[in-house]
Amino acid sequence: MKQVVTKFRCTIFEKKLIRIKAKNASLSVSEYCRRSAMDKKVVQRLTEEEIEIYQNLVTFHNNFKWIGNMFRKKDPGLTKAVYDLADEIKEQLKKLNK
Repeated sequence: MKQVVTKFRCTIFEKKLIRIKAKNASLSVSEYCRRSAMDKKVVQRLTEEEIEIYQNLVTFHNNFKWIGNMFRKKDPGLTKAVYDLADEIKEQLKKLNK
């Protein structure tokens, strides 16, 4: 149970920015400030648009892998190019997960 109150001064702009960031992380302002002060990871939640983009990238990755598998025996050069593109999409997906 937290019982001690800590206060700090900031500008109106900083206060609004802290509130916005806390809301984006689905945290209270005090919890956001505590995590920031303790160097704990504060994860921003994805918006609906970002979730949709992520799902589209997953679909594109799977489709390119499927296309690469279709042409594996017929055209190895095309297969390598398609696999490289799929791997690049996979790297972008990993960056979004962080």
